Amino acid sequence: MAGDTGAVAIAASQSRVAKSELIAFVLMVAFLMVAPLFIYPVFLMKVLCFALFACAFNLLLGYVGLLSFGHALFFGWSSYVSAHAAKVWGLPPELAILSGVAVAAVLGLVAGSLAIRRQGIYFAMITLALAQMMFFFALQAPFTGGEDGIQAVPRGVLFGIFDLSKIMTMYFTVLVIFLACFLLIYRIIYSPFGEVLKAIRENEQRAISLGYKTDRYKLVAFVLSAMLTGVAGATKAIVFQLASLTDVDWTMSGEVVLMTLVGGLGTVFGPALGAAVIITMQNYLASAGDISFNLFGFAVAVQPGQWVPVIQGAIFVLCVLLFRRGIIGEIANWLRIRL
Repeated sequence: MAGDTGAVAIAASQSRVAKSELIAFVLMVAFLMVAPLFIYPVFLMKVLCFALFACAFNLLLGYVGLLSFGHALFFGWSSYVSAHAAKVWGLPPELAILSGVAVAAVLGLVAGSLAIRRQGIYFAMITLALAQMMFFFALQAPFTGGEDGIQAVPRGVLFGIFDLSKIMTMYFTVLVIFLACFLLIYRIIYSPFGEVLKAIRENEQRAISLGYKTDRYKLVAFVLSAMLTGVAGATKAIVFQLASLTDVDWTMSGEVVLMTLVGGLGTVFGPALGAAVIITMQNYLASAGDISFNLFGFAVAVQPGQWVPVIQGAIFVLCVLLFRRGIIGEIANWLRIRL
């Protein structure tokens, strides 16, 4: 009897979670549909690209427990390949994006095969080392444009029908890409495959004892995360008509970790919200004026844009010390206590 009662309670809890997530998804879609009416569409597209990046990263860290410091590798190189394919090869945007995703998948397979046999800090350092190797290759390779990057990338015509040079057409294209990938991630999380990933995160040795080949599951999850990251990077290159070293630098890997932690690690909507918060903060703090003050007898002057890493660092410390569940995680926990 007690077991039946427990099962009913779990089923009811799962039903409430599914209902709340459906409501949240509908509200998110409704907001994104009308947002261009009062928010600059290019800014929204940047938020959507980084939201997808954060969601893809969260699939690996939040649901498998693998902390990668090298996801800029997939984001940046998919951006380079997509930009090169569109500008030099003359491919239409859909094929240019697919080219970037294919390269991200290959890089994910190679990097994952080398890294997944390690755990913790060793896994993180291997991914960081591989990303830095490819960063220096991007700096020297002739087709990447070095420090100048690949500029003036044509947006082209999607499927030969939709002219992406029109800002609203480009926005709704990015929105469709984001929503499609978001739903794919959601489906992965709540599939039997996703349940195995969660079991590996909670207790890998127990998953192994149940007969699961955990290294294979982790590798598949790593490649999926790399591919979805590649979608974000390739789309960003088409949107901004630029692929640069910033996208492949290690600081980009740090930013996506921060986005995920701020929004809520291991939550469905948290990383997207965290990306929106960080990108909005960067956008407004970058234009802040000079501020001078005296610190322990030393004159300190902070120029425009320098507040961004200062505030980001402070937010990271606060999240780690006080709000470890992130924004969505804290809200969910508050509702769970109240209800």
